[in-house]
Amino acid sequence: MPTKNMLKSKKAISPILATLLLIVIAVAAIVVTYAWVMTYMSSATSQAGILLKEDNINWPSGKIVITVRNTGTSDATIDAVYVGTSGNLTLQSVTYSPTSKIVLKNGGTIAITVTYPWISKTTYYFRIAPLVGSAIEFQETAP
Repeated sequence: MPTKNMLKSKKAISPILATLLLIVIAVAAIVVTYAWVMTYMSSATSQAGILLKEDNINWPSGKIVITVRNTGTSDATIDAVYVGTSGNLTLQSVTYSPTSKIVLKNGGTIAITVTYPWISKTTYYFRIAPLVGSAIEFQETAP
C-alpha cells in the first residue's frame, strides 16, 4: 500500500507544475504585449501631432491653388505634392506661400500653387505628403 499512496502523490505534482507553467506563460505574454504597445504608442503619438486637411481649392487658369490647414499640435513641413487623374498621380513642382513649406500647428495654413493644365468638369486626385506623419489624399472636380 505505501507504494500506491506514493504514486498518487507523484501524480499530484503534475497539475501544480502545469498551473505554474501556464502562469509563467501568461506573465511573459503580458510583458511582451506591454512592450509592443508602448513602442507603438510612442511612435503613433509623435505622428499624431500633425493633422493636415484640405481647406480650400481655387482653380485659376492653368493653376490649382490648394490651401492646407494643420489642426495638429506640431508644425508640419510639406515634402511632396502629387496631382493626377484616375489615380495616376505624378509629383509636381509647386510654390508655397509662405515659402518655408512649414504649416504651423493649431490651425496654421499654407497655400500650395501647382501649375497644372486642368480641364473643366474633370476629377483630379491630390496627395500632399509631409516629412513626418501621414499624407492626406483627396479628390476634387474642376469647375
